[in-house]
Amino acid sequence: MKRSVDIETIIQENERRRLEVFAPFNPITGEGSIGQRVSFTISDYPISTQYLPIEMMDEPFVKSLQKAGSVESLIRDVLQLPVTEESCEKVVEEFIRIRKKYDYPFWAAMFAYIKRKGGGSDVLFRLNKPQRKLIHRLEKMRKAGKPIRLILLKARQWGGSTAIQIYMSWLQLVHEVGLNSLIIAHQGTGSDEIKDMFDRMIKLYPVEMLHELGEAYSLNEPKIVGVGKSGNIFRVPQRNCKIKIGTAERPNSCRGGDYNLVHLSEVALWKETDGKKPEDIVRSACSGILLMALTMIIYESTPNGVGNFFHKEYLAAKKGLSQFEAMFVAWFEIEQYELPFADDSEKYDFAAKLLANRYNEEVSTEREEAGTYLWRLWEMGATLEAIHWYVSERTKFKNHGEMASEYPSDDIEAFTFSGRKVFSSEDVELFRAACRTPRWRGEIYGAADEGEKAIEGLRFKKSDDGQLFIWHDVERNDEEEVLDRYLVVVDVCKGHTKNADFADILVIDRLFMMDGEPPVVAAEWHGHIDMDKLAWKATQIAAYYNNALLVIESNTLETNNTKGEAEYILTLIHDVYGKQLYARKQSAEDIRQGLPKKFGFHTNSLTKKVVIYNLKVVIRERLYIEREAACLDEYLTYVEKENNSFEAMEGYHDDRLMTRAIGMQICYHEMELPRIVKRNIDINASLVNRPVSAATIG
Repeated sequence: MKRSVDIETIIQENERRRLEVFAPFNPITGEGSIGQRVSFTISDYPISTQYLPIEMMDEPFVKSLQKAGSVESLIRDVLQLPVTEESCEKVVEEFIRIRKKYDYPFWAAMFAYIKRKGGGSDVLFRLNKPQRKLIHRLEKMRKAGKPIRLILLKARQWGGSTAIQIYMSWLQLVHEVGLNSLIIAHQGTGSDEIKDMFDRMIKLYPVEMLHELGEAYSLNEPKIVGVGKSGNIFRVPQRNCKIKIGTAERPNSCRGGDYNLVHLSEVALWKETDGKKPEDIVRSACSGILLMALTMIIYESTPNGVGNFFHKEYLAAKKGLSQFEAMFVAWFEIEQYELPFADDSEKYDFAAKLLANRYNEEVSTEREEAGTYLWRLWEMGATLEAIHWYVSERTKFKNHGEMASEYPSDDIEAFTFSGRKVFSSEDVELFRAACRTPRWRGEIYGAADEGEKAIEGLRFKKSDDGQLFIWHDVERNDEEEVLDRYLVVVDVCKGHTKNADFADILVIDRLFMMDGEPPVVAAEWHGHIDMDKLAWKATQIAAYYNNALLVIESNTLETNNTKGEAEYILTLIHDVYGKQLYARKQSAEDIRQGLPKKFGFHTNSLTKKVVIYNLKVVIRERLYIEREAACLDEYLTYVEKENNSFEAMEGYHDDRLMTRAIGMQICYHEMELPRIVKRNIDINASLVNRPVSAATIG
């Protein structure tokens, strides 16, 4: 039977991915190893062709050996010494000593013994693919002369902590004398394992490699000795370096000192008790480490929920708000997680089913994954064999959250233990191409900050620290105006703490809806501010955008103002801004009784579901154009809980999301389509209070 072209394309791409995953890696020859490498051929060397780190080629000895073309030629013609077995061995040893300083995977595979999985004799450390990814990140920082600062979010069972620990040992034993290290484990068993790892490595480490070439040594000299009576500090005499091992359970064991390298293991699992917070332990351990080359601080952990110290620090690193870089390894990047197919026919059938169900969000049981998610795994780079494994493994877990906590596909999933994403990641990512840096940044000012004069003499002032971002400035025409063009939506901040949601003022331009095109995000104000000041600022922005319809989410105002302040503030705004302030629709009974209008959009359990379900359709059908990438991040961290409520994951925000949700509901279901009308006013009079636009500010 003839296969479809699409399926053939998937099969071909899968083979390409598998070739990449299982590409040759030989740390001894350097083939497929980390970093930029160059071919290096010496005819009579034990390994004639090697692939060396490009930085190594600047070494004078390496240059001389390359020019000579052989070990014998180097000895005879350059060094002008007799060619003997001993002289050849010395050249080889010198070359190895140079290479071990530049080539961590080579050094590890030559000298660093670790415990064999499943028992048996210790084996030399050969990096797997995720470990190579990790070391590549560390080496990029080291080679650039930068301090090494990394927060590693781990999936299980790929040896991330082992790679870090052996890397630290490499810096201590090879790079510089006197580098001291501090390792803090989650608990006592973790510290025992770390100590055992180092003992194994140093026990079989060649003593001559702890000395310079030609330096006297004894095969019986101790390679590690205890320091003090605590039993947790050790020293390698030949390198004049210390290794201290502590646990988060015993904070006194975690105090730093003259340490250069710090490895904090399973940080997310550290328990917080009175007088022993994770951040306090970290501060005590790391405060003395200078921000300079050949220093290292690494936090690593498997995930353990959200809102804790590790989660917050990871988010900060991911956003570029700290000294640290963030790193995550997905489960499908780990070679062992794959399930081979019985034959090609089974593989084709699996690919065909994957393709056919890529838009299917339904599942037959709670122990399987929707077709949309499996297709997302494919788009993220997983092989068919890896997805095949995932489908099989998923039957062990009663819901997606449990599976994701063990085998996360991205760093957001890694922290998700409950709830499921409201918005499809695939749908959300399609919006990212239209996101861009705003054209202007600043604030809008009037003749006053509040009251009637607040919307007089409106002007935009550029400012590097302004909180109004403008992608599309207001458009005005002296002869015509577009009614119902602009919409301004306000989400009120809940509290003033640094962890509270932000206030958000969103400007939507609906102009192209006249031609069947989607509305577009035109501007956005984002920050923390008092509620009354926020209301007046939103009024100024709405007035600036041609007296746009102003929709203020009133639930927070009404909830946080129990003495009528909310109604008072909105009434003041209405007195100034008039009918362009959004009011809820009144029932016939309310009108009959003559009850006053209630201003603002009230978000309760019912209306929230309405606007979120509508936003889900809007995102799926791409019914608006987004400009702010940070909003997309909020979409990706918005979940539906088991009680069918909607909220942002702990540690994340939904203020931008809510302005879009309310805005799209009103935009498509309450407002009339924009329409062009002739102005029927005195043009000269209108110029008096015309707002000064961003485009006119120099």
